[in-house]
Amino acid sequence: MIKKLTLTALAVFWLLVALGPGLVRAQPELTIRDSSAQVAFPLAISFGLSAESDVNITDVRLHYRIDRMGFARVTSEAYVEFQPATEVSVSWSLDMLRIGGLPPGASVEYWWTVADAGGDRAATEPATVLFEDNRYQWQSLTEGKVTLYWYQGDEAFAQELMTTVQQALARLNDYTGVELEKPAKLYIYANSQDLQGSMIYPQEWTGGVAFTRYGIMAIGISSDNLEWGKRAIAHELTHLVIHQVTLNPYTDLPTWLDEGLAMHSEGPLNATFVNYLNGAIADSSFISVQSLCSPFSAYAGEAALSYAQSYSLVEFLITSYGQDKMFELLNTFRDGATCDGALEKVYGFDVDGLDELWREWVTPQPLTRSEPGPVLTGVGLLN
Repeated sequence: MIKKLTLTALAVFWLLVALGPGLVRAQPELTIRDSSAQVAFPLAISFGLSAESDVNITDVRLHYRIDRMGFARVTSEAYVEFQPATEVSVSWSLDMLRIGGLPPGASVEYWWTVADAGGDRAATEPATVLFEDNRYQWQSLTEGKVTLYWYQGDEAFAQELMTTVQQALARLNDYTGVELEKPAKLYIYANSQDLQGSMIYPQEWTGGVAFTRYGIMAIGISSDNLEWGKRAIAHELTHLVIHQVTLNPYTDLPTWLDEGLAMHSEGPLNATFVNYLNGAIADSSFISVQSLCSPFSAYAGEAALSYAQSYSLVEFLITSYGQDKMFELLNTFRDGATCDGALEKVYGFDVDGLDELWREWVTPQPLTRSEPGPVLTGVGLLN
């Protein structure tokens, strides 16, 4: 009986051999040999892949995610064109001119998927590439949730700026109750020209910018313009924090509130803005709060008045109603409320009501009035 089974097994084996080698050889093996990413700041990130198989490779795709705040994890897919072969080396470039650019320090997660004619598939493990400005030798300093990067100036220079960061965060918390929720990066360029060189479509007047969805700020600060730089840090940092705590998929923060809070974080209102506000008070040429909900004018004089009024509107709300109400207002915007809806819920008046109350507050009262009216000085708006 044992002999009969052995003969049967041998017969089956030789039958398989006779039917052809395709039935007994190993399955095609698809192997990814190499995966890489190279940064050409600020223009592109180039991704590369090499793979091999014992049948033609027919499909190669790059998948990537840009790390930024949002409401869903968005994965982009790039199909790479190539000539099918058993060995392939391909590349694909994320062109910053096409997408509008990424800030220095942005993070991109990526992976490849590959398929061959035999139906085999392979994928690389997700990897991360930092879009670093490799034109400079950066140093770093971290305190709390903020990391400051700089390449010109000594450690005392960086520490002075970090002190400004921490003071601005504390001041913002004092009058709004909000705090930095996620880690932030601050890149200090040696001047505005270096900063603009890091951007794809810079404006010639750009001196600082907050990439709020990325948790990144970049500011050009020269050694002879340090005081301006400190105010710029407070301004851009406020934008970043406020956008972290109010981000929602429904509405944007009204511009007057966003810019007014940032101006308030700088400290007393700059004399130039005071002059614009005084001029508007003198001839009743205010811009309506309704208009200030939208992006400001590109005309310098109108833009300056817009910033000055925004500062004053925030000063009015904080002085008249306190920190708790401002904190509640920001959280109401986070819930997706409209500007009118948020103001009505927190303060009991809408945008037009705010306009009317603020004008009464900011306009000097007749001298016969017993209590002092508001006074505008070179160091800010006092009430």
